Amino acid sequence: MEYFTLNNGIQMPKNGLGTFLMSPKEAYNAVSDALKVGVRHIDTANGYMNEKAVGRAIKDSGVDRKDIFLTTKLWPSVYDNANAIEETLERLDTNYIDMLILHQPVCDYVHAYKMMEKAYKEGKVKALGLSNFTQEKIQEILDICEITPQLLTVECHPYYVQKDLRNFLKPYNMIIEAWYPLGHGDHAMQEEPIFKKLSEKYGKTPAQIILRWHTQYGTSVIPGSKNVAHIQENNDLYDFTLTDEEMQEIDTLDCGKHYYTQTQEALDKYASIKPNFAEQGDGNE
Repeated sequence: MEYFTLNNGIQMPKNGLGTFLMSPKEAYNAVSDALKVGVRHIDTANGYMNEKAVGRAIKDSGVDRKDIFLTTKLWPSVYDNANAIEETLERLDTNYIDMLILHQPVCDYVHAYKMMEKAYKEGKVKALGLSNFTQEKIQEILDICEITPQLLTVECHPYYVQKDLRNFLKPYNMIIEAWYPLGHGDHAMQEEPIFKKLSEKYGKTPAQIILRWHTQYGTSVIPGSKNVAHIQENNDLYDFTLTDEEMQEIDTLDCGKHYYTQTQEALDKYASIKPNFAEQGDGNE
């Protein structure tokens, strides 16, 4: 395992398991398997509707809570709920969250960030993050915050390295965490000649080469999988190191191609979605 040191001194594993699009039962099984094979960073969200299952899997694992880095995200519909963080803690059955993230830049995210800062000061949250925020909206948070965010979650992969955004974040020592780290299942990416060449050289899969490129670049990755072999493979990244020349060769793939475009219509849709947390299962269904 390798770690990033966040701008507040907290240590965060460079890779982990994401639980997006997993049912409670699937999330319970995936988190259980991940913890068994040594993964120590688990990512969930209010909007994934599997926080109870993630929390139960962590409890049942026997792994000491202090050894697990747990990330979750507040959904926009709870940004104005003064009890949102307490309710999130209850669903996760934990007394603190390692990383709490604002999931979408819509609704009153300034108020929500101040709410997260309060929880941070109270020790209920160890680090703060933003997700899908543009530079303009990140700056809006930076202008009002007492605690600089530690992390930004955005689309990032070899076709979309986000160099301008990295330069913007550099003075604040904010880490980028990649979603779609493998290009949203784009097989063309993993079939690029450079990844095939490096796969043969290091005895790794193209996906492992890409994930290692991310971590060496300074990017956190949380690929999702329900397959224990893939989960283990995604965690097996630290017995080789890409050379500077290989990193630079991968850089040449950066073409600005991305798979998601943020629109106001989509943000408005997110704002209208109000998850019914009372119906959320714990994976024991």
